[in-house]
Amino acid sequence: MKTKETKNLLTVGAILVACLIVVWLAGPIQGRKKSYEVKPEITLPEYRTDTARAIDAYERMMDRFINLTERNLTGINTDVKDIAKRLVLIDCKLTELSARMERIEKALGIEQVEKRVEGTPAAKAPTASTNKSPLQSQK
Repeated sequence: MKTKETKNLLTVGAILVACLIVVWLAGPIQGRKKSYEVKPEITLPEYRTDTARAIDAYERMMDRFINLTERNLTGINTDVKDIAKRLVLIDCKLTELSARMERIEKALGIEQVEKRVEGTPAAKAPTASTNKSPLQSQK
């Protein structure tokens, strides 16, 4: 009897194992409900009023204006420096010319009448001790 009981027990065990295997393999056939986690990354621009847009446009325009003005002032600065150098050269040449004219007037004995032009200082009169011309002094 033991063999019959053992046989029945083995048969029941085998059937039970077969059922468990069928149930275990049937799970993937049905499929599991998969849950997906969706994380939308949609960014909306911040809401801006018309006033804020106008202020931003004005700031951009002023930045451009300041940059343009700065560039122009740099150019003007170099031009002014060039003009100042030229004026200094002209002043030096006029000083040399005045000294030369004064020497010529002294040599010829010409007495210069002091002329005053509006807005300029009085011209220097040569200090000639005599009113004689060079021709008279040679005699």
